Amino acid sequence: MDRLFKLKEHGTNARTEVLAGVTTFVTMAYIMLVNPIILANTGMDQKAVFVATILATVIATFIMAFVANVPYAVAPGMGLNAFFTFTVCIVMKIPWQQALGIVFICGLINIVITVTKIRRMIIFAIPQSLQYAISGGIGLFIAYIGFMDAHFLDFTPNSTASTAGTFKNVVPALANFTDKATVLALIGLVIIIVLMLLKVKGAIIIGVLASTLIGIPMGVTQIPEITAASFIPPSLAPTLFKLDIPGLFSDPSQLFKILTLILAFSLADTFDTIGTFLGTGRKTGIFDNKDEESLTKSKGFSSKLDKALFADATATSVGALLGTSNTTTYIESAAGIEAGGKTGMTSAVVGVLFLLSLFLSPVALMVPSAAVAPALIVVGILMMEAIAKIKWNDFEDAAAAFFTAVVMPFSYSIATGVAAGFIFYVLVKIVKGKAKEVHLIMYIVTLLFVLKYIIDAMQLF
Repeated sequence: MDRLFKLKEHGTNARTEVLAGVTTFVTMAYIMLVNPIILANTGMDQKAVFVATILATVIATFIMAFVANVPYAVAPGMGLNAFFTFTVCIVMKIPWQQALGIVFICGLINIVITVTKIRRMIIFAIPQSLQYAISGGIGLFIAYIGFMDAHFLDFTPNSTASTAGTFKNVVPALANFTDKATVLALIGLVIIIVLMLLKVKGAIIIGVLASTLIGIPMGVTQIPEITAASFIPPSLAPTLFKLDIPGLFSDPSQLFKILTLILAFSLADTFDTIGTFLGTGRKTGIFDNKDEESLTKSKGFSSKLDKALFADATATSVGALLGTSNTTTYIESAAGIEAGGKTGMTSAVVGVLFLLSLFLSPVALMVPSAAVAPALIVVGILMMEAIAKIKWNDFEDAAAAFFTAVVMPFSYSIATGVAAGFIFYVLVKIVKGKAKEVHLIMYIVTLLFVLKYIIDAMQLF
């Protein structure tokens, strides 16, 4: 293992990597259940999507492990699957086969911009203040997901708000902690924080597993009934190679709509991934001086970043062929990274556990969301460290950084947070007479974001 993943060189060991892999897996295993449910609304076969979700995750994550040697997991992205289902297929009435064609093309675009190093150039065009803000924003986003999954917040109808009020429909409030799942999540959060304070290795995964066990007598953790049929995976045939690319372009009048959809998918997919890499890259060593210095000099894919971007880029097209929406590098990878994961061995463990889940899905899904939620909250705490490095006393830096960090959880989207940061950064520099300080790529990407939002406003999506 040391020779394969260079554990000693990265200052880690097999035990730490395994624990990190298990930690990442338990924080993202929900995708096996949620993704098929969401995509089934398009008419896709739910059982086939279940298999496609797992296989796409396994293939892409193994590429991360054995090609890039980095501790990231790749799976169908939340948000992207909802856009695929509810906007593209249901509202716009595009058949799911053609929607898969859009995803496949998006994957090819990602491969092209990765091979040509455009993706890499985008990363290094982003100013450091925004990089720190993206990291902190992801921390807030992950913590918010944790609060939601823990049911720490209640959203109630806001009957007192005026029609011009900020919260027209619902307002958030702290839960009253009468729900068993909420109580279990609180117990789990205390366990993990105590273990972290005592510097116990594997504190996060220990807390998750302990909460799962405590949840059994509480009635929150459901013990599955395992039969012989539980070990037989469903057929992939209903979605395998069912994408319809020719059908996308059969109607010339729909060409502009299709092209804008491809743009929307590509932007969201690209910046979800870039945001995750920026938010966690310093701890994994995916960024180093060689990366930045060799940006225009190196040929091929010599660095970790190159290989990680390529692994992510190939995943979306593979997923489309199998029968699932866009895959992306998961922000839940941060949980494993915070648990000590530094190499591809972490990713390999995630891939193996997902593969086993194909045959043991009831057991894999036994861990309740209430047990996972505290882990996400703690990871959010750890990722907030980057926020301290922003010059908050300099409004020129603070404005764009603020919008980057807060829009992510508010909009429930990494890409939207990045877009807000880009737009305000460019605006600030132009107003301050420092337009020349902005990298050309920042202008191009910002223009693409603005174009997307103009199209959104025109209700073409």
